[in-house]
Amino acid sequence: MITAFALNRIYTEYYRAQGYPFDISSSTSYDQAFVEGRDIFANISKLVEEQYNDYIVRRGHVEPMFSSYCNGTTATCRGLSQWGSYYLANQGYTPYRILQYYYGNDVDLVFNAPEGNVRASYPGRLLRRGSAGEEVRTVQKMLRRISQSFPAVPAPTVNTGVFNAATDAAVKGFQRTFGLMVDGIVGDETWSRMVAIYNSVKRLNELDSEGVSTGEAGTLYAANLRQGDIGNDVRAVQYYLDFVAQFYGSIPRVVADGIFGSATESAVKAFQQTFGLTVDGIMGRGTFNTLLNAYNQLYNSLSAGAAQNIYPDYAFSAGNTGAKVRQIQTWLSALAQRVSGLPAVTVDGVFGPGTQSAVMAFQRYAQQPISGDVGILTWNALLERYTQYFGAPVAAYDNAFS
Repeated sequence: MITAFALNRIYTEYYRAQGYPFDISSSTSYDQAFVEGRDIFANISKLVEEQYNDYIVRRGHVEPMFSSYCNGTTATCRGLSQWGSYYLANQGYTPYRILQYYYGNDVDLVFNAPEGNVRASYPGRLLRRGSAGEEVRTVQKMLRRISQSFPAVPAPTVNTGVFNAATDAAVKGFQRTFGLMVDGIVGDETWSRMVAIYNSVKRLNELDSEGVSTGEAGTLYAANLRQGDIGNDVRAVQYYLDFVAQFYGSIPRVVADGIFGSATESAVKAFQQTFGLTVDGIMGRGTFNTLLNAYNQLYNSLSAGAAQNIYPDYAFSAGNTGAKVRQIQTWLSALAQRVSGLPAVTVDGVFGPGTQSAVMAFQRYAQQPISGDVGILTWNALLERYTQYFGAPVAAYDNAFS
């Protein structure tokens, strides 16, 4: 019960969402007192080590339950009464039955939960129009729920992890509603306020919490990639690594096959060594952010001609305009002449409904996730298919470094 209370504070980032640089306090008014270096009984220490990853949840929820409690004499509360549980035990109540008495019949127990390092949920990089990934999807999920309680915040219309026009409008609506700078960029301050408001509307720090379901907590992209992983997120990382490797002789090139094998692990370790990171072969948040920064710097250093057919590291979606959109449309229009089922598209530099439909048709043909957005995987698949039918376009990926 005490473990669940503490883990709820950490899971919901109760303090970090308020701007504090810690996850749990040392005050009996709010949490549990901790005195550095204080002597404790050995048997208590052993029990804590054995039980700290066992906790209680509401049935159907994933977050550790906010299990408030008090002594039941000098202080009373809606949760468990410590002295009350003593009397219930004397009446023959089992520990689980006591929990049900105070917290309801839908309380469940979690045993031996996986362990991991505690870290702030803020991804450590600015999220804005064109950003993509699990962090963007998290923003969309939070904003969709917040908009139900605050209608001034428009709900994003999709939940695919691409920071599109609807997400931009929702972020600006959130910033406007809660007195933040209205720039449509999710930095540390906007992220923290969003987490705090999301926790508040879902009452995650209350006994009557709305809870976080398994579906809500599910992810599309892994937080850490390592040897043995497979999928589109691995393939995207391999594209970034291979691009950077062409500028750094210390990093071996990799094939973007979506399989995190020994070759990819070696490339990750070489990248980490080259950029002064912990060399563990794992593509975690810190390594990925460094990889994106390196990719962007190298991309921006290329001439306009050399960079023409290289993915610029921001996704394209409905509402985008410009030369890159025109290029996508050119590829789509050309492929429509050779591939049955791909619709023709007007090459006007405007990512409208027609372009979105054509992108979705191509993604279906290329057996990619059907989102209607053009991220790194769709971009490179378009380029590969175009090259197969028409030959490498001017300044294509393979000759941009010659």
